[in-house]
Amino acid sequence: MPITPRLTDPNAAAHERLYRSLRQQVMHGEVAPGQPMTLRGLAKEYGVSMTPAREAIRRLVAEGALTISSSGRVSTPELSPERIEELASIRALLEPEMAARALPRAHFALIERLAAINTLNAEAVMRQDAVAYVRTNLEFHRTLYLRAQAPAMLAMCETVWLQLGPTMRALYSRLRRKEPPQYHRMILAALKAGDEPGLRLAVRTDVTQGLRHLAG
Repeated sequence: MPITPRLTDPNAAAHERLYRSLRQQVMHGEVAPGQPMTLRGLAKEYGVSMTPAREAIRRLVAEGALTISSSGRVSTPELSPERIEELASIRALLEPEMAARALPRAHFALIERLAAINTLNAEAVMRQDAVAYVRTNLEFHRTLYLRAQAPAMLAMCETVWLQLGPTMRALYSRLRRKEPPQYHRMILAALKAGDEPGLRLAVRTDVTQGLRHLAG
């Protein structure tokens, strides 16, 4: 008896495409804190119906990437100093542990890849391109943490990054720095030396210093 191929739900495919695209935009700070969004506007922008737009927003609200008011207004979150401090503390707990787990698998090719990403990160700083800075900064950390082989912990990290994306963009736009952060270089040096305490310290400092400056 022939097997009938399963038909793909076009709404499901449209929802997934919209969800992933919008999630990436928020995480990379391509949208500002407090930026409003509408179902109708998103559906029109992505050429989808209201149903996949509604489902994508529902998922992003559940992840903390978007907020919805009692009146139904959807926007990116505007984080209080206390919330920024809380999320920075979560990063300080999770990310040094992930880096330490990645250390035994941090071979030469990985360190070279991280150095190349860090060069792009430094170029974004020189251009004062806040979105490119956030994107390459997160790529640096994700590339390292993937070697930890701890998918549940990485998923937690990404949820925090998602909530912080617009705020991180606002922070780096405000600071107008011309010098790249030194802590990525310290992370690379610790990886090369196999120095776990130094790696933990460099990661903890890197993921908290900018956010706590903003919270203060």
